[in-house]
Amino acid sequence: MTFDKSQYHNEYAKKKLKRIPLDVSLEKYDKIKKHASTKSETVNGFIKRAIDEAIERDNK
Repeated sequence: MTFDKSQYHNEYAKKKLKRIPLDVSLEKYDKIKKHASTKSETVNGFIKRAIDEAIERDNK
Protein backbone atom coordinates (compact mmCIF):
# COMPACT_ATOMS: atom_id res chain seq x y z
CA MET A 1 0.00 0.00 0.00
CA THR A 2 1.50 3.33 -1.01
CA PHE A 3 0.77 6.69 0.60
CA ASP A 4 0.83 10.06 -1.03
CA LYS A 5 1.63 13.19 1.00
CA SER A 6 -1.97 13.92 1.97
CA GLN A 7 -2.57 10.35 3.09
CA TYR A 8 0.62 10.43 5.16
CA HIS A 9 -0.39 13.76 6.73
CA ASN A 10 -3.87 12.45 7.56
CA GLU A 11 -2.48 9.30 9.17
CA TYR A 12 0.05 11.32 11.16
CA ALA A 13 -2.65 13.74 12.31
CA LYS A 14 -4.91 10.89 13.45
CA LYS A 15 -2.12 9.40 15.55
CA LYS A 16 -0.31 12.49 16.87
CA LEU A 17 -2.63 15.51 16.90
CA LYS A 18 -5.79 16.55 18.72
CA ARG A 19 -8.00 19.27 17.28
CA ILE A 20 -9.36 21.83 19.72
CA PRO A 21 -12.39 23.68 18.37
CA LEU A 22 -12.37 27.33 19.38
CA ASP A 23 -15.23 29.69 18.64
CA VAL A 24 -14.66 33.42 18.95
CA SER A 25 -16.62 36.40 17.73
CA LEU A 26 -15.56 37.89 14.41
CA GLU A 27 -14.46 41.01 16.30
CA LYS A 28 -12.21 38.99 18.61
CA TYR A 29 -10.83 36.99 15.67
CA ASP A 30 -9.91 40.21 13.91
CA LYS A 31 -8.08 41.42 17.05
CA ILE A 32 -6.22 38.12 17.35
CA LYS A 33 -5.29 38.12 13.65
CA LYS A 34 -4.09 41.73 13.78
CA HIS A 35 -1.97 41.06 16.86
CA ALA A 36 -0.50 37.87 15.39
CA SER A 37 0.44 39.67 12.20
CA THR A 38 2.35 42.33 14.16
CA LYS A 39 4.54 39.45 15.39
CA SER A 40 4.74 37.82 11.93
CA GLU A 41 2.76 34.85 13.23
CA THR A 42 -0.25 32.96 12.02
CA VAL A 43 -3.36 32.95 14.18
CA ASN A 44 -2.70 29.28 14.94
CA GLY A 45 0.93 29.98 15.87
CA PHE A 46 -0.05 32.87 18.10
CA ILE A 47 -2.68 30.82 19.94
CA LYS A 48 -0.20 27.98 20.52
CA ARG A 49 2.42 30.44 21.81
CA ALA A 50 -0.13 32.11 24.10
CA ILE A 51 -1.10 28.74 25.55
CA ASP A 52 2.53 27.74 26.11
CA GLU A 53 3.30 31.06 27.80
CA ALA A 54 0.23 30.83 30.05
CA ILE A 55 1.13 27.28 31.12
CA GLU A 56 4.71 28.30 31.84
CA ARG A 57 3.57 31.37 33.81
CA ASP A 58 0.99 29.38 35.77
CA ASN A 59 3.55 26.73 36.72
CA LYS A 60 5.95 29.20 38.32
